[in-house]
Amino acid sequence: MAATNPQRLRQDLGAGIVVFLVAVPMCLGIALASGAPLAAGIIAGVIGGVVVGLLSGSQLSVSGPAAGLTVVVLSGIETLGSWPLFLAAIVLAGVLQLVLAGLRVGVVGHFFPSSVVRGLLAAIGLILILKQIPHALGYDVDFEGDFAFWQPGGENTFTALAHALRAATPGAVLVAGVSLGFLLLWDRPSGDGPRLTRALPGPLWVVLLGVLLNSLVLPFAAPGWVLGPEHLVGLPVVESAGGFLGLLTAPDLAGFLQPAVWALAVTIALVASLESLLSLEAADRLDPRKRIAPPNRELFAQGTGNVLSGLLGGLPITAVVVRTTANISAGAQSRLATVVHGVLLLLAVAFGAALLNRIPLAALAAVLILIGYRLTRPSLYLEQWRRGPAQFAPFATTLVAILLTDLLVGVLVGLAVGLAFVVFANFRRAFTLTQDGEYFILRLSKDVSFLNKAALRETLAGIPDGAYVIVDGTPATFIDPDILETLEDFRETAHYRGIEVEMKRSTLSNNPEFAKDVAA
Repeated sequence: MAATNPQRLRQDLGAGIVVFLVAVPMCLGIALASGAPLAAGIIAGVIGGVVVGLLSGSQLSVSGPAAGLTVVVLSGIETLGSWPLFLAAIVLAGVLQLVLAGLRVGVVGHFFPSSVVRGLLAAIGLILILKQIPHALGYDVDFEGDFAFWQPGGENTFTALAHALRAATPGAVLVAGVSLGFLLLWDRPSGDGPRLTRALPGPLWVVLLGVLLNSLVLPFAAPGWVLGPEHLVGLPVVESAGGFLGLLTAPDLAGFLQPAVWALAVTIALVASLESLLSLEAADRLDPRKRIAPPNRELFAQGTGNVLSGLLGGLPITAVVVRTTANISAGAQSRLATVVHGVLLLLAVAFGAALLNRIPLAALAAVLILIGYRLTRPSLYLEQWRRGPAQFAPFATTLVAILLTDLLVGVLVGLAVGLAFVVFANFRRAFTLTQDGEYFILRLSKDVSFLNKAALRETLAGIPDGAYVIVDGTPATFIDPDILETLEDFRETAHYRGIEVEMKRSTLSNNPEFAKDVAA
């Protein structure tokens, strides 16, 4: 039964709160890792939620600062030597995205195979689990939202996980364990629960439980287990409206004339656009109602968001898979949830930082671990395996490549593997040779390219002397000139082996020599 409007409103508000709770530490963590002011992450999150959320054609996609751009931002700030100059590059990147939208480049997003998109989602889920386990154990060395496999000092995701196991903090383990147990009970099909309890989303109850445990229970029951500020959310506290405005930074307009700024803007525009299109494709796949968002409108929304983010002092914006997944998992029905999360980010910085800074990262880690599990559930791997090598190989390659590199590199590697399977399949099916006694029929498929030349020559050489060969090109719509030449050579020399060759009317007749043969 379709949900009523009040029900949808409640679901959107609840989902917006969940995404807001997930976005807060990620916005801050990505800003910290990028070498940008902490406020830049929040500004980008607000614009990504409110502005991009309103302009985007997607009902469920969530935008904001992305981990995939941290290296670009960090190196860009170092290269330009100035944060305001880098903001100018963000503004120009947004303008370039608007141009791409006008040129309707967004259609590129539809060319990613479904196996690659599933590999992307599974990889994100696996990375979420691996990256959040240390936070659940109280090992908060890496920033929230960090997806990189290799860490400074030669560490990687797995060594960080090993260090976290050895350096577990009891208070964090308790908070994460209680939070995860609560979420698992919450997700039971029979767990309808009291109306008051179900009025708020499960992740919000988890956050409240985490705050109560760390602020009220542990100080009395186990004072040594109380989590310090390094294990809690760390929003910048703004004392007044003037202080809030002080977080904004204007771009250096002189950067619009500098080639280095333009070069960086092109990089940001391309990377941000590709990540957004990939995330949009993932959102469409995860949407229970299977709505398809227009990609060019998404590029327009992202471009507008980046122009504003650069003008106000925010990080570059892209659509983000993790926040989108959290949004869908929380039951969002429309873009209202995205806008709500952006508004809450703004209110949090302006009025609620002191309260939010009591939230344990371990509680949020439990939420993200469960989201990660939903994305990379074991049944998904089994399902892809059953689809055969042509589906499983791109899926698995994309997953492993993203895990070891980053999102874009992993997707491109998976795409290359998928294309290789397509080429191989076409290579094998380009022609068939059937035999009935001394009669042979060589039937060409829809498309025969130069890639099939070697196999065709080998096949023709294997036909025994004295045979009668019919070359049927009727099904073919395209035959490469190299293939025509190979067939012509075979026909001209066949009489030396006592072979008779008959060419059936087809695309072969486009060749002047074959046309004579057909006419005869």
